[in-house]
Amino acid sequence: MKLGFIGLGQMGKYCALNLLKNRGELHVNDIDPEAVAFLISHGAKKSDSNAELMSVCDIVFLCLPNGDIVEKVIFGEHGLAEGFEKGKIIVDLTTADYQKTRETALRVEALGVNFIDAPLSGMEARAKTGQLSVMCGGKKNVFDVVSTYLDDIGSSVLFLGEYGSGQLAKMINNVLYNINMAALAEILPFAVKMGLAPEKVGTLVNAGTGRSYASEYFIPKILERDFVYGFTMDSAYKDMQSASVISAKMKIPTPVLHAAMTTYQMTLLEGWGQEYKGAMIKVYEKLLGVKFSKNVEMIS
Repeated sequence: MKLGFIGLGQMGKYCALNLLKNRGELHVNDIDPEAVAFLISHGAKKSDSNAELMSVCDIVFLCLPNGDIVEKVIFGEHGLAEGFEKGKIIVDLTTADYQKTRETALRVEALGVNFIDAPLSGMEARAKTGQLSVMCGGKKNVFDVVSTYLDDIGSSVLFLGEYGSGQLAKMINNVLYNINMAALAEILPFAVKMGLAPEKVGTLVNAGTGRSYASEYFIPKILERDFVYGFTMDSAYKDMQSASVISAKMKIPTPVLHAAMTTYQMTLLEGWGQEYKGAMIKVYEKLLGVKFSKNVEMIS
């Protein structure tokens, strides 16, 4: 089968590269000419439009910033829909809203094309090595066709059910991660305010029962005051929004989620949305007049 890829950003570029290395041929398109040139330098073929790419490919992978852009790439001017043929497949690696993904999938299906939502979990380093987690929703027979290609991208590829199930699983994973970080943001400055040394608290947490993937990843970076890396708070906020909407719509009580959402929102209101989730700690540092860093100092 001929493969295509649209969305050559931080994660998509390396997912595309791994498909190219393993399959030997890949058609690409992206708004970033440097990203396209990078893939072409490794042997990819460039398509001049999304419609053209769809017309020559059997399976098209998308890895885009959000569901609105997915919709535009598929149904907009010179979009994928102009190159649709019955039986072709779209695999959407984008992290997007659960309900919007379901709506997009049904629109695509109505035009005779198959759709799999397959959001990714993992950092850029895992994208480079093809060790991402891939969570899939759609029809099982279509998943069975694309799973072999997803193995080029991820070390854990799971089928979770109907359209949107991949997005729902990704959202749950991300929300739990965000809640962990919100808890660290609140309690670590509390420890410093009470007179404990940040580095020693960090060592204690990561050696004790309070540790988590979030603490192991974020505490060393916070101690170094390193907040500019990975997926920004502005970009990641969509998971918290989606979970809150579902919670309200389904009347599911989520008090811990809403507490974490408040910390998230305070961080964004302070203007730290272009930093990573560790920046949530700045909210409580400011409130308490302390810093959780290698060089402890009071904030005037």
